[in-house]
Amino acid sequence: MTTIKEIATRAQVSSATVSRVLNNDETLSVAIETRQKIFDVAKALGYKTMQERRNEKAQPMAQRPSNNQDSKIAILLCHSLEEELNDAFFLSIRQGIEQELSERGIAATELYRLSNMNFRNFRTDISNLIIVGRISSDVLNQLDHLENIVYINHEVDENMFDSVTIDFEKATNRALNHLFDLGYKRIGFIGGKEKEHLNGTKIEFTDGRGLTFEKVMKEKGLYDPQSHHVGDFFMSDGYKLMKKAINQGDLPEAFFIASDAMAIGAMRALQEKGYSIPKDVAIVSFNDIEMAKFASTPLTTVKVPTEEMGRVGVKLMLDRLKGRKLPLKVTVPTELVIRNSCGANEK
Repeated sequence: MTTIKEIATRAQVSSATVSRVLNNDETLSVAIETRQKIFDVAKALGYKTMQERRNEKAQPMAQRPSNNQDSKIAILLCHSLEEELNDAFFLSIRQGIEQELSERGIAATELYRLSNMNFRNFRTDISNLIIVGRISSDVLNQLDHLENIVYINHEVDENMFDSVTIDFEKATNRALNHLFDLGYKRIGFIGGKEKEHLNGTKIEFTDGRGLTFEKVMKEKGLYDPQSHHVGDFFMSDGYKLMKKAINQGDLPEAFFIASDAMAIGAMRALQEKGYSIPKDVAIVSFNDIEMAKFASTPLTTVKVPTEEMGRVGVKLMLDRLKGRKLPLKVTVPTELVIRNSCGANEK
């Protein structure tokens, strides 16, 4: 059985470098030529990671992917590391991708982050890519040589590409209708914008939750632009934006907040000023991360199956590799999880 030491000797690098490259260690700074050489040597020697060997023992032969160029799948993350650390939404999607790949005995060939990506260093032997997050057409044009692309959480031409999405309009309507059913009319919004990070520049994308909130509230004659607050999808921005809303005065009786992380920050701002949730201000948020049920006031929130979005993305890609030509768009369902923050339990 080939060992890491044998690969290191053949590639003329340290065993530690081989181990970190084969395990896709993002923190390792190594020349693209060296990284490619390690992969080539490992392949030539027939090396398989411990996880791959476990999966081969656990899976029937028919489920194992063929070990050829076409089975190489890379992942491109369009959000920054800071965004991933501040909001578990994208982290959970990535974990779903990695877990599904691992369970099928596939090691992702490369993990790219758009914020520090150089397209000249994009491995030429990669023809299959899973993209997580919003991405501009200019960047997409630089990837047109790829055979298969699956998009997760990004609207694309459904006649050309596979995608896994959420119906943000439907989910936002469900959250707002819940607040309307509870008797709330003066409803504020706190949300963010998704961003594309490339070579130090940022392109902002308007979020569907904010657009739907504005549309619904205008249709009901209840929209107040002073109660519509947008920042970044960070807990700290939820805190700052709620403080801004409090300082404006005439605080809405309820808020729809576009992420649980922002909602937790917003609740902290309210509690510091002596507001009771939901007695003084009701809150409905979005995502249903694990922290939502353990917040100081457990959050009523729209549950999004983020991990499953990642898994479905992998399944679409593997289906493509088996020969499917027809592009598919999968819209995952969401549900409203009712807890204490909306006041439903007190009415």
